[in-house]
Amino acid sequence: NQARIESSHLLARHLLCAATGLSQEELILCANKRIDAQASRKLNEILARACQHEPLSRIIGSREFYGRTFKLNKATLDPRPDSETLIGAILELANLQGEKGWHRKPFQFVDIGTGTGCLAITLLAEFPSAHALATDISDTALEAARINASDHGVLSRLQLANHSCLEGINGPFDLLVSNPPYIPSHQISALEPEVKNFDPHCALDGGGDGLDFYRRIAAGLEKVVPQGWAVFEVGAGQSEDVLNILKQLPISNHKTWKDLSGHTRCVAVKTHCP
Repeated sequence: NQARIESSHLLARHLLCAATGLSQEELILCANKRIDAQASRKLNEILARACQHEPLSRIIGSREFYGRTFKLNKATLDPRPDSETLIGAILELANLQGEKGWHRKPFQFVDIGTGTGCLAITLLAEFPSAHALATDISDTALEAARINASDHGVLSRLQLANHSCLEGINGPFDLLVSNPPYIPSHQISALEPEVKNFDPHCALDGGGDGLDFYRRIAAGLEKVVPQGWAVFEVGAGQSEDVLNILKQLPISNHKTWKDLSGHTRCVAVKTHCP
């Protein structure tokens, strides 16, 4: 509490689990037992990190996303529950793709700025006939995505490559998905310490108005996804601005989805490029 950490009692239980290797259920059963010296030292180490507002996911090195566990490293964004909105959106769009949809027929998609690979890997797990290209500007992040793809049994259907936005990427793909950096540069210093001090700034900083990466992706979208869907995560209050950027392209439909907090978190457009 002195470190002003919210839900500190819950965090303390998670830290004890991390230090002892016990599950929460096992921890309750062992509540009256003393932890050994090794676990005590480990607990002190991770407690010091937690008091510096390092997120639990960074301390234990993994995060749950859409029912699966993804390993993190210093170059990856910490996956957020808000990003699960994109998975739900794409599952809904899958049913609009004709009789078989994307659930059974083979299709190709590209994930721009993959980080841990949580979006691409989740989609490959949900769509067993899909193949994907996942890109990032960090080889360290791509290594995390490779490990996660191997852990979840989809590496054979995933190509990983170092690209910035759509530079060097050739289509056609049926789907593009991206959670690009969208925080306006001047707002990063005001973010919670768990974010500004531990997430890589290159995965946060979206330029002066937070929309730079949407403009860059839109500039190459006609070539990469000439006939398909492009699905983006957006910051709270950005959906109309992002749609205005994308509506400069030949599109035949657009849709939006809200996250659990009621913010429009996902924007999708259907490209129809002659």
